[in-house]
Amino acid sequence: MSLRIAVRELCEFTAKEGDLDLRFTPSPTAQEGIAGHATVVARRGPDYMSELAVSGEFEELTVSGRIDGFDPEFRLLEEIKTHRGDVARIPANHRLLHWAQVKVYGWLLCQALELDELDLAVVYFNVISQKETGFRERHSAEALRQFFELQCRRYIHWARQEQAHRLARDAALTTLRFPYAEFRHGQRQLAEAVYRAARDGHYLLAQATTGIGKTLGTLFPQLKAMPGQQIDRLFFLSAKTPGRRLALDALQRLRQPETPLRVLEHVARDKACEHPDKACHGESCPLARGFYDRLPAARSAALKERWLDQQAVREIAIAHGICPYYLSQELCRWSDVVVGDYNYYFDLGALLHSLTLVNQWRVCLLVDEAHNLVERGRSMYSAELDQARFKAMRRDAPAKLKGVLERVDRHWNQLHREQQVPYQVHPLAPDLLLAALGKAVSAITDHLTDQPEGNAGELLRFYLDAMLFCRLAESFGPHSLFDISRVEGDKGRSYSTLCIRNVLPAPFLGPRFEQAHSATLFSATLSPSHYYLDLLGLPQETQCLDVDSPFHAEQLQVRAVRNLSTRYRDRDASLAPICRLIAGQYGERPGNYLAFFSSYQYLQQVLDLLAREYPEIPVWVQSRQMDEAARQGFLERFQVGGRGIGFAVLGGVFGEGVDLPGERLIGAFVATLGLAQVNPINEEIRQRMHALFGDGYDYTYLYPGLQKVVQAAGRVIRTTEDEGVLYLIDDRFARPEVRRLLPSWWQVEAIRLPAETTKAPERAPSVEI
Repeated sequence: MSLRIAVRELCEFTAKEGDLDLRFTPSPTAQEGIAGHATVVARRGPDYMSELAVSGEFEELTVSGRIDGFDPEFRLLEEIKTHRGDVARIPANHRLLHWAQVKVYGWLLCQALELDELDLAVVYFNVISQKETGFRERHSAEALRQFFELQCRRYIHWARQEQAHRLARDAALTTLRFPYAEFRHGQRQLAEAVYRAARDGHYLLAQATTGIGKTLGTLFPQLKAMPGQQIDRLFFLSAKTPGRRLALDALQRLRQPETPLRVLEHVARDKACEHPDKACHGESCPLARGFYDRLPAARSAALKERWLDQQAVREIAIAHGICPYYLSQELCRWSDVVVGDYNYYFDLGALLHSLTLVNQWRVCLLVDEAHNLVERGRSMYSAELDQARFKAMRRDAPAKLKGVLERVDRHWNQLHREQQVPYQVHPLAPDLLLAALGKAVSAITDHLTDQPEGNAGELLRFYLDAMLFCRLAESFGPHSLFDISRVEGDKGRSYSTLCIRNVLPAPFLGPRFEQAHSATLFSATLSPSHYYLDLLGLPQETQCLDVDSPFHAEQLQVRAVRNLSTRYRDRDASLAPICRLIAGQYGERPGNYLAFFSSYQYLQQVLDLLAREYPEIPVWVQSRQMDEAARQGFLERFQVGGRGIGFAVLGGVFGEGVDLPGERLIGAFVATLGLAQVNPINEEIRQRMHALFGDGYDYTYLYPGLQKVVQAAGRVIRTTEDEGVLYLIDDRFARPEVRRLLPSWWQVEAIRLPAETTKAPERAPSVEI
């Protein structure tokens, strides 16, 4: 079997050595790099040859690339590298990598032109000073041949292993069997649709109720489709940690210990870092020192393990004395299945997306709890600049940056003075402001190049925020708003926040989907489908599937209260009836319940009244800032045989991704439609959605709100044996346009609460837990 690789990728694999060094040293942009190469070439003589294509073979490996420049008169081959700042700051291991590339190019040229020796040069071009610094060596063709063959042998040994792994992987997946005797109701329907999408290279939007085994029902057919469609990688993308855990659990059930399938859980850097108090370079962190020297052994050990969850990667990394996070980044290149967060594929600088493009991979995507991708996509493609933070940073900024920062401050102050209202949308970000920000970014770039260490964190934060702001301004369009929010600070001062606010992520997410062979997006709440197709940028021919539910209406008593309003103006009047309703249901059937409210304030009002009127009912409550331990403690109160009410905010961490089967949860109260707050920002989004799609209110308020309601309700019925009750507390649940958006298997009973508001029902029995 033949192998092909580019010169750069060959040397990246075989010739990297030394420390991991991630000190912030800005490099030239792609445009600056292209311009720098052109400048150097223009300085050469008329016979100078640029972008010279060469290739050569060793055993079954073909190596190819383009030489930056060759002067036939002097037999001089040049590799041109653009940079900023002092050339002496280019790390030694980077220089070695550059020399490895030029030596490989040297042999390919010697072979093509039948040369017996050749002068080689690495030319560093400073994009700021326009100065060239060249390093030149003479090499014999024989020495270059030996160097080339050494690199090829190193790579071929690895590539043969990878080919053998791919063949074994595909053979195993061809015979993969479902881990249970039969599919759950609806699960086969989902699996068949996922397989067809992967087979045909299509996109699928699948709404499937919680409890049918969506994760297993999507992973199994995707894995089965990989051999036939020559799929290189499968990315399982989730918004939250519980989604990753469900995926790993399903993959464990699908694979046997001997199955040659490499599964990697890639987690965020802050979760994987062993030394958060140290900087990412060899002089500070021991796990960065000699990283590339020890990486090959760690990489080989990891890929022999195959099962690479966070703990396994950490253990291998520590055993080899290297950083777990950057080992995991390397393993993304070689794993068959990567389980990670949305941002690793959809963000602007997404690792998995970059690897897909560079390696021309054929990938499939599984997007878990895909309803979350709307808001996550919006946040990925939005940028904010805070004036109060900017002014504080400016006071302590280096003297050489005072001028450019003062220019930004001047234009910002003018915008601030002109705005007399708390919130205002502008057609575009002002050109003068953007020009000032661009100059500030350029000046800070030069400063960080000359002085990469010892800079204040706020300066770096502003620099990164300003770069993103300028980048998003370049692609500004109907998908985004430019708005300014004015807030009052201390001592009578006011400040503003500038925001490029994405409201339609489709123009950014759509191309990411197109670069995948196929994608399946699944969730219990993807209704109406046109809303998600429009906002996520999926093709209109995307198949939309509403999977048959395994549950029956008899399992969940759904009661919609039709004579009670939870609108903001009616909340005080709603408190007593809600408390009586909760207490009455609890008295009728004591057990564990969840009660969801639209805000912490509303939650606290009901909780306070319930505690006064019914102190015997055990309660526990979601607080505003709960850490992982506190969230776990909240969920542990839901025990078999336990009793009480857990109070939570709709749309929060307990509204989805929570599995409390059987007696652990027997009912829920949802005292809200989940509609977003009516405020100037949401009203602007409503107007933009109306201009784009004609359903501004539904796209901004109704669809996202009911999605949260259905997600929260989905906590009650988790298996085909569960039974429970759900109260939908608001008169708007009786409206036809709302009822149409509720799950089809629900049989909603409209109820009316008694008119009297003061008489309390008989108190529930006291229970201790």
